[in-house]
Amino acid sequence: MTANEIGERIELLRRQYGSDLMILGHYYQRDSVLKHVDRVGDSLELAKAAAASSARRIVLCGVRFMAESACIVAGADRSVYMPDAAAGCPMAAMADADQVERAWFDLGCAEGGFLPVVYVNSTATVKAFCGRMGGSTCTSSNARDVFKWVFDQGRRVFFLPDEHLGINTSLDMGLSLSDTAAYDPRLEGGGLTRSAIRTAKVIVWKGFCVVHMAFTADLVNAVRRAFPDAKIIVHPETPAEVTRLCDAHGSTSQIVKYVDEAPEGAFIVVGTEQHLVERLADKWRGRKTVKSLAGSVCANMAKTTPEALLALLEKWPESLKVTVEPTVASEARLALDRMLALAR
Repeated sequence: MTANEIGERIELLRRQYGSDLMILGHYYQRDSVLKHVDRVGDSLELAKAAAASSARRIVLCGVRFMAESACIVAGADRSVYMPDAAAGCPMAAMADADQVERAWFDLGCAEGGFLPVVYVNSTATVKAFCGRMGGSTCTSSNARDVFKWVFDQGRRVFFLPDEHLGINTSLDMGLSLSDTAAYDPRLEGGGLTRSAIRTAKVIVWKGFCVVHMAFTADLVNAVRRAFPDAKIIVHPETPAEVTRLCDAHGSTSQIVKYVDEAPEGAFIVVGTEQHLVERLADKWRGRKTVKSLAGSVCANMAKTTPEALLALLEKWPESLKVTVEPTVASEARLALDRMLALAR
């Protein structure tokens, strides 16, 4: 079957299912997949779309933590599927629930006035821990709002699993690096002294996104030398020593808005997943110049293909259905609902 035939077959099935089907796609998906979705967005936007949807079946073209979140907020009366069940998130795998719970009690977080803030790039069981402990999830677009929610309660933040989003958010709020401490689950006690734990306003988990670790200070400095008039924006999963050299940093949706609102003739260098940068370059070709800081592709996002989407829509195999154990879903929903309430 040719690419055109695959696309036509997908669209035929979409028409047949009508309002019973909603297909959601993350910005990092390839164009050949996104042309068949009902809604394109970042993690927060897709979670909100799943929560608001009345479709009986929701297809999430992204990675597993996104599908799990959609499953949790959509409720038990709707089914969530992924075109490729192997599309995971390495960052989410860097913090499992047992590790997190052990760290929480080892660090004395329960007695130390902390609340957990869990990036949505995490497993459902870690989100459930967060909900159980009174915390909230966040995305890169609303992490600052969630941190403020914690601070307004006179509490401190235990943030996971991305070290860099946690530190960048802290710096954005006027804290200093000395106000933060990084917990490394591979080390005894996380590698932190009791003094560091006592004085930290934010403790971050030492996890990272492979895609955004590709962006370095050397690359930024090279752009400055070669294109002095260029504006540089990166995702806040990029290390702080890099983000602080750039003109701006923001979530995926904020990057899209930054490029869209730049004046005609602007030269913009973007540090995020390559598929999105290419899409923005094509959109503004001839009016603005958009280039990638470095070609960095999310291999897991790339696992979703039109062929896989078609196979799902034709057969609906149980192996591609995403489920979350009811108790885990109930506790995780507490954390997700707190985030969605703050996002309104």
